[in-house]
Amino acid sequence: MVSDATSKRDKSDIIEHASLLAEIERIELPADYRPSDSEDFMSERQLAYFRAKLLRWKADLAAESRATLDTLKEGPIQEPDQTDRASSETDWALELRTRDRQRKLISKIDSALRRIETGDYGYCEISGEPISLARLEARPIATMTLEVQERHEREERVSRDD
Repeated sequence: MVSDATSKRDKSDIIEHASLLAEIERIELPADYRPSDSEDFMSERQLAYFRAKLLRWKADLAAESRATLDTLKEGPIQEPDQTDRASSETDWALELRTRDRQRKLISKIDSALRRIETGDYGYCEISGEPISLARLEARPIATMTLEVQERHEREERVSRDD
C-alpha cells in the first residue's frame, strides 16, 4: 500500500520532470550548436546552451532516482540463499550510495543554474577569470578554472599530508 505522502511525492516528481522537459523545449538553439571561442564569452546563446545542458542532466538524474525508488518500493530482498541475499544487499547499498552522490550533484546543478540567472556562470569563483568552454562542456557545474582547481587540489593534498 502506497502512503499519501509517497503518492504526493511521486506526483510532485512527475510534475517537476515535466516542468524540466518543458523548460528545455522552450530554449531555442540550433540542434548542432556548440559554443565557440569566436563568440562573446557567456553570450545569451552560450548561456542558453549551458542552461539546456544542465536541465537535461538534472532531468536524467531525477528519472534514474525515481527508477531506483520504484524498485525499492517493490519490497525487501527475498533471496532464499544467504549468499545471494548478501550480494543483493551489497548491490542495493552501492545503488543507494550512487543515488546519494547524484542527489548532491543535482544540488550542484541547481547552483550552476542560479549562477546563470545571476550572471556569474562561466567565471571562476576564486580568480574571476573565464572558465574555458572546453572545461564547461566537460563539467558544466565547474566553479573554478582548471589552473585554480589544480592549485586548490594540491593545497588540499598538502594539508591532508600534514
